[in-house]
Amino acid sequence: MKALITGAGGQVGAALMRSRPADVTVAACSHAELDIGDGKAVQRAVADAKPQVIINAAAYTAVDKAESEPDLARRVNGEAPGHLAEAAKACGARLIHLSTDFVFDGSQSRPYAPGDTVSPLGVYGETKLEGERRVQQVLGGEALILRTAWVYAANGHNFVRTMLRLMAERGRVRVVADQVGSPTWASSVAEALWAAVRTPSFAGLHHWTDAGVASWYDFAVAVAEEGHAAGLLKRPPEVESITTADYPTPARRPAYSVLDRASSERSLDLKPAHWRVNLRKMLRELRDA
Repeated sequence: MKALITGAGGQVGAALMRSRPADVTVAACSHAELDIGDGKAVQRAVADAKPQVIINAAAYTAVDKAESEPDLARRVNGEAPGHLAEAAKACGARLIHLSTDFVFDGSQSRPYAPGDTVSPLGVYGETKLEGERRVQQVLGGEALILRTAWVYAANGHNFVRTMLRLMAERGRVRVVADQVGSPTWASSVAEALWAAVRTPSFAGLHHWTDAGVASWYDFAVAVAEEGHAAGLLKRPPEVESITTADYPTPARRPAYSVLDRASSERSLDLKPAHWRVNLRKMLRELRDA
């Protein structure tokens, strides 16, 4: 089988490359190699690669910056998935598109099922939702849209790496405790995506995250404890809990964005590890790099 991966230089893209199955040939395209916002470039790249499956791991993920760069966010998150869907349809390839928990407003108190009402709070979520809809308009239920949340890795810009840097520099951080979700290691997402590649019947709209629930404060405390245990922090830092109101940002974020993974677990015969177990693995990987 041949797979085309877009966003190959990002967190999930890099994890996909590291874990690619031996029987899959991969054509990898980073942002520098393919501007997925350019429809003609996408058509050429897909026609040249002739993949059986396209995994779109590319996205504009700067949540706050998106508020001041809506056109760029829309081009990458909203329009580009439509280009990929059209190219996939033209060559008969399957499309697997990665989306986000930010399509929800966080007003629920139970995990969001794939079919629950969407109501994004900001430009990032709005553009990601637009991307989902463009894929669905072109491919209907044949495409796989997999939403995930709170992704981090040993590479790239993410919460864990930012916390480690601030903790080392300052010895103390203040983190919001009233936003709740499921921290998810990029390698876990990659595992689910490769399982999806091996399951051609798995299509439609689904969710995948690591197991368990945490606030950003809980996540930061775990980073502090596990980071110190792994030798990445010389001394245990202090983590202070604050509210969202104490730390205003340009973009509003859902207060609760836990995702219901039941359909993915059942269809892929896959169980995610708890987020803290995967955090420990990622920190060891970072230490040993």
